[in-house]
Amino acid sequence: MPTLDLVPGGARSSLAERFELAYADERGEQRVRLTEAWSVPFEHCIPVRGFPSYKGQRHHTGRWWTATTGSLVGYESWLERDRLVLLDFDPEVVGIASQPFWLFWATAEGKTRSHAPDYFARLADGSALVLDVRSADRIKPRDQVAFDATRAACDALGWHYDVAGAPPRSLLANVRWLAGYRHPRHHLPDVAAALRAAFAAPTGLLDGAEQVGDPIAVLPVLFHLLWRRELHTDLDRPLHPDGLVMTEAVRS
Repeated sequence: MPTLDLVPGGARSSLAERFELAYADERGEQRVRLTEAWSVPFEHCIPVRGFPSYKGQRHHTGRWWTATTGSLVGYESWLERDRLVLLDFDPEVVGIASQPFWLFWATAEGKTRSHAPDYFARLADGSALVLDVRSADRIKPRDQVAFDATRAACDALGWHYDVAGAPPRSLLANVRWLAGYRHPRHHLPDVAAALRAAFAAPTGLLDGAEQVGDPIAVLPVLFHLLWRRELHTDLDRPLHPDGLVMTEAVRS
């Protein structure tokens, strides 16, 4: 296997010749070589294609208000929405964009192909995650070629890439419940401080809430702290009044 020289941004020279990216910002559509893409703030870019809605369509499109960005991010299916919720919940994610760019490359036959990944997420350490959302049983050979090309481009840039299917049911159900309390209006500093003290040692969810005050008033703040990962519980099991909540992360 021949050695490939590194170029700025961590992309390798042969891949730089193979791939181009197109994205959209306030200036319109921009097209760059792979070697130039590493510095583009894709988390702030405009979707490169729309989210069509028409009578009789089989996919459910919509927009999700993310606590991460304080803005609406689009999705094209319930599965994409579920993954978007989990990205919003991930404390390592600091920026999210849907349909962030077109990736262009040439096939072995010399034909041009393109693919727009579903999501781009900027991580707290400055790196990135590119995500396609598709159930394994719906990945056709042509799709797999596109995913493989996207993975190669992301690897060259030092980005993480994944093709994600349906998340675990209990985790998703719990996070969707907590998402109902993701808005900052549920952060009441005095109540939050009292809750952190109440759960300094592992304590049942409802017992800890009752130590602070009326659960009707306290539980929204508790769920907000769980969403923000300031409190922790085992989200692989259904949330329950007796479930243990603590200030330290649950070890698996």
